[in-house]
Amino acid sequence: MKPHMSTCDFVLTLSCPDVKGIVFAVSGLLYRAGCNIVDSQQFGDVQSPDATGLFFMRVHFTAPPPLDSTAALDALFSGIRDNHAMQLRFAALAVKPRLLLMVSKFGHCLNDLLFRVQAGQLAAEVVGVVSNHPDFAELTANHGVLFHHLPLPPNATPQDKRHQELQVQALMEKHQVDLLVLARYMQILSGPFCEFLQGRAINIHHSFLPSFKGAKPYLQAHQRGVKLIGATAHYVTPDLDEGPIIEQDVERVGHALSPDEVTAIGRDVECVVLARAVRWHIEHRVLINGRKTVVLR
Repeated sequence: MKPHMSTCDFVLTLSCPDVKGIVFAVSGLLYRAGCNIVDSQQFGDVQSPDATGLFFMRVHFTAPPPLDSTAALDALFSGIRDNHAMQLRFAALAVKPRLLLMVSKFGHCLNDLLFRVQAGQLAAEVVGVVSNHPDFAELTANHGVLFHHLPLPPNATPQDKRHQELQVQALMEKHQVDLLVLARYMQILSGPFCEFLQGRAINIHHSFLPSFKGAKPYLQAHQRGVKLIGATAHYVTPDLDEGPIIEQDVERVGHALSPDEVTAIGRDVECVVLARAVRWHIEHRVLINGRKTVVLR
């Protein structure tokens, strides 16, 4: 894994029941341990009618040599974790998250993500690309990334799909993948695979809201004369296209545009929205809050 920050830089993310004194407890413990807080964001979900009552926090800090490992930091925070019933995680920023990308027949999001990683815009390592079609083998090879063609028969049965998912799962375990990105992968994932991926897979949906499902969504939108088109990036769950939303965006369109022009605009939005969601995830800015997310930017 390639370092991209100082080896003493870490991010702490946590969630716990919202009570007084959490920020003081966390910052005080880091101070007494000789750490330096670089930046910190927090949010308490206590005001809305559907509030979960949870507190969320992200802290970027530097640690002195005796604490420059996630294991040492875990041990340091064991007491505060138990006292506040925290879900707590440390990430070393010197380690680039490892991504596996999945794609079918539309390669715009794949191409965009590969370029952003190669250009250093996404601080991650793509360990492979998986597809049920061979179309993007050359594109993937041009970026020096392994391509895995895992085909499905035309009338694939649930058993066929599950066999392929287990192959993907084996790749993730072999390459120690941190995040699976469905870059316009057009197959529905099974419940067991979604459970395996919980919180570690992001999908891009070709709509601001899932109004136009199925084939050719932009043609459907054009036929209905929509004025705004958009995209939604969300975590993968067994509920199709209904996982916790990470990012959304829209673009205005008009009656003078052709279906192809609307499609091109829509695909541009998809690329941007998916890239933002991936970046925020690998920067440890996204925390799941029930059916929603908290994005600490």
